Amino acid sequence: MVKSYLKYEHSKTFGLITSPSSNILWTPDKDVQNAALRQSGAGRAIVGADEEVLCWDVKKGELLSRWRDKDCVAEVTSIARSTADPDVYAVGYGDGSIRIWDSSIASIIVSFNGHRSAVSILAFDSEGSRLASGSKDTDVIVWDLVAEVGLYKLRGHENQITGLHFLQPDAAMVEHDDETGQSLPSNVVANGNHDQPGFLLTTSKDAKIKIWDMSTQHCIETHVAQSNGECWALGLSPDGSGCVTAGNDGELRVWSIDQQGLAGIASQIGQETNRKYLKERGSLQRQGKDRTTGVKFHPRGKYIAAHGSEKAIELWRIRSETEVQKVLARKRKRRREKALAAQSEAGDTDPVIGDDKEDLATADITDVIVPYVIVRTGGKVKSVDWGRGSTSKSLHLLSANTNNELELYSIPSRQPEKKTKSEEPPEYSRKFAVDMPGHRTDVRSVALSSDDRMLASSSNGSLKIWNVRTQSCIRTIDCGYSLCSSFLPGDKIVVVGNRNGELEVFDIASSTLIETIKAHDGPIWTLHVHPGGKSMATGSADKTAKFFNFEVVDDEIPGTKRTSPRFKLVHTRTLKVSDDILSLRFSPDSRLVALSLLDNTVKVFFVDSLKLFLNLYGHKLPVLNIDISYDSKLIVTCSADKNVRIWGLDFGDCHKAFFAHQDSIMQVAFIPHNQDGNGHHFFSASKDRMIKYWDGDKFEQIQKMDGHHGEVWAMTVSRTGEFLVTASHDKSIRIWHQTDEQIFLEEEREKELEELYENTLTTSLEQDEEPGAEKPEVTAAGKQTTETLMAGEKIVEALEIGIPDLEAMREWERAKRRQPNIGIPDRHPIFLYTNTSAEAHVLTVVQRIKAAALQDALLVLPFNQVTALFTFLEIWAEKQWNIPLTCRVLFFVLKIHHKQIVASKTMRPMLDGIRQHLRRALQRQKDEMGFNLAALNFVGSRMKDKGSKDYVDEVTWEEEEEKIGKGKKKRGFVDVA
Repeated sequence: MVKSYLKYEHSKTFGLITSPSSNILWTPDKDVQNAALRQSGAGRAIVGADEEVLCWDVKKGELLSRWRDKDCVAEVTSIARSTADPDVYAVGYGDGSIRIWDSSIASIIVSFNGHRSAVSILAFDSEGSRLASGSKDTDVIVWDLVAEVGLYKLRGHENQITGLHFLQPDAAMVEHDDETGQSLPSNVVANGNHDQPGFLLTTSKDAKIKIWDMSTQHCIETHVAQSNGECWALGLSPDGSGCVTAGNDGELRVWSIDQQGLAGIASQIGQETNRKYLKERGSLQRQGKDRTTGVKFHPRGKYIAAHGSEKAIELWRIRSETEVQKVLARKRKRRREKALAAQSEAGDTDPVIGDDKEDLATADITDVIVPYVIVRTGGKVKSVDWGRGSTSKSLHLLSANTNNELELYSIPSRQPEKKTKSEEPPEYSRKFAVDMPGHRTDVRSVALSSDDRMLASSSNGSLKIWNVRTQSCIRTIDCGYSLCSSFLPGDKIVVVGNRNGELEVFDIASSTLIETIKAHDGPIWTLHVHPGGKSMATGSADKTAKFFNFEVVDDEIPGTKRTSPRFKLVHTRTLKVSDDILSLRFSPDSRLVALSLLDNTVKVFFVDSLKLFLNLYGHKLPVLNIDISYDSKLIVTCSADKNVRIWGLDFGDCHKAFFAHQDSIMQVAFIPHNQDGNGHHFFSASKDRMIKYWDGDKFEQIQKMDGHHGEVWAMTVSRTGEFLVTASHDKSIRIWHQTDEQIFLEEEREKELEELYENTLTTSLEQDEEPGAEKPEVTAAGKQTTETLMAGEKIVEALEIGIPDLEAMREWERAKRRQPNIGIPDRHPIFLYTNTSAEAHVLTVVQRIKAAALQDALLVLPFNQVTALFTFLEIWAEKQWNIPLTCRVLFFVLKIHHKQIVASKTMRPMLDGIRQHLRRALQRQKDEMGFNLAALNFVGSRMKDKGSKDYVDEVTWEEEEEKIGKGKKKRGFVDVA
């Protein structure tokens, strides 16, 4: 009989507040009834956390919602919010996919897949109908959110896209063209930006800044954005009149955008123009000399926040027009005084000619934008966003740090009425922080209590106790640089081994440090509680293992005769070995203790006499972790040489050695019991981000578990074996639960081969250009995925069974006219089951394909199937079934196979038929829309009439009556809509 195993699946993630791979967004509180809470201005933070998007209440530090697509394991790399619909967010992922989320119901509206690598930046247009995405693959794709399709792909940059903004100048504000002096056509002025698709402003790590005209889909202007190396960020002012690009060495470059010129560009079709719409205004220097990774304008446009990867955010203030004029006047005065002094020295008596009044547009940028304050943060800054406070007296700045922390700072804004001679930087304050639900540094060890209800996780600086069921942090206690930890019997005390050789003993109930023991002279790499529960052992880099007993001693209370019981660790024995101890384990039968050393060996000693029992040789690099099975018969060892070895504890023979992971294996753990016959099954966790489940008797890999986005440092298995907990460099702690789903080894191998085949298939379909070949500036926005390939195969399959059935049914209908009693021909079972016609079945198949994947699915069709598809298109057009979809399929296929279709004689009459049917259908839809519009206009006018009321202001009327006299003036009516 084939052996089956129970599958482990990822169930919960916690301990992660924000991951450094994504940007953050601040959003205001919604539906808050309490006015005091609203005025706090704390709002909510939308952050990426590995493959999830989290929404945090900044004031309370609570997690409000969690958006996760179960089909996606790639980490979140970019988030953008729609200005038109505040509930709509676009989220970009590391695999190049984009999902549009509705935050009110935490569900996906639509998915796009067009980029070959991680999405680096996203931007919505002002109407919320289009989305632009930039990626590490150097492409910019514009997506239509209404039709749910990719419009086109813009290719001109040569490195990762770092900045992306829509420019939609309002042509209504421009009455004439500054350059030519001519009036613009009335249609350009009247229509504003509604008829114009607008422009895209992009920057890239190739140090270029480009403006793209989206009506003609090409680049109209390119500049070198930075003088030294890459361009890392782009910030656009809220009114679109200027932008700031950021590069290496703390350089910020300021650009002005000619909105009038861009608005009038529609009138210059066919005209040659040398006009530049982007003008460099100058450079600013940050105090930090590293590269600037983020630039953000305040929504009111008066402040700019810029940050690198250090622990500081620099704020700049844009001076008002009057302030700049005063500065320029002061400079002119100084220049005149210098000139007069120079003349008097030279003995010249000619009068000094006054400087012409400088224009704001030509003023030095350092006179316009000045440093305001430097905000020092608690960790290295990854991303910032401005919070919109309710008052204008203070600014709110939300910062996401690389140490898994969110901070909200309050900075007083400059008040124009307060004039101080010495411009001191304002006093800012850290108003709120979200830091409790996670560690600041990587979790180095995890330990479960005896009842599996509490989890202890320790890192450099903090020990946290978690409730496993609710994933909430119960206690946070300061500790040293922890390397190992364990609950002591009774689950009331946790002992932690530190890097400086100290053992720290904590009482959980009171969150206090009971005792600190200087146990070793080097880092304590490992500790393990004896199965008897009355002692423990520690192993250290000082080449010793020490054994401690648990004792309760009576301490005298000073000044009294009373005593109080106190827990104490009493050192009893020391075992010296030849090299650093990396891992230590007691056997469950309490007979043996195994130590793994830095010299690549594992030594097994008797616990009672501490005499050497076995020496296990075989690993080529240090053994990082060991574990012993429930029956004390097997010991499993893992090493930095990427191998796992299983040994027998009776003779020390190596049962099996296998190459287990792609990187160093950090931890191994057996299931602690044999209730389901799985006592010899074990888990291994590695730096290659994978956890693997193994059968120690058959030496087979049962399951692969991927989910972490960083090296897995620590792992522990529950006492029941129902779940395991892992902690990673990505700051997350994950729980993997055992399910009732059975897995078979053969099936798992087949699945792995299928995944490998699918990955190579989609990679081979991606057409890579020749290195020297010139890339077209605009291409179709598409990407072949397994989903699109399967959709294409479904269409082919439907056409293959649809055409014979269609011909058979037509033949039957012709025969029925001659012989009314003739029987129905044999049809495909699918038509008999669903009781539909062939054309309805093919339409259903096409309708089920997602709009975003339809074009890529149609690309899969071979040309001999296109003729069959046109047959059905003609029937759909004739019957007026789903005209928008029919038109979309028709136009796309015509565009792709244009040459072959034009050359084919058989398809011309078919196309004529489709054209006539479509025109008839479109005319009918046009008439229907016209009728509906007329009806809506009529209803609107009726509503307007009913909405206006006659209003008489009696007080005013009586006063006027008294002045003029009764009966001399009639009552006046005011019409108020």
